Amino acid sequence: MAGKFFVYIITSILVIWSLDSININQIFKKNRILQARVFYFLLTISLIYLVTNFIMDLFTSLKLY
Repeated sequence: MAGKFFVYIITSILVIWSLDSININQIFKKNRILQARVFYFLLTISLIYLVTNFIMDLFTSLKLY
């Protein structure tokens, strides 16, 4: 369980760092700041969850964990 926590931390840093390179201001309408922030937050949480579960499933299927 401690290993999954560290994978979550590392994945969180990488996902936030990679999403920082996207200019999401061009995607949303003007004056929709709150909606853009909620979307960015949900996208971040979703990617963190998906990538972490992929890494953990990969480790368990390869018997590395």
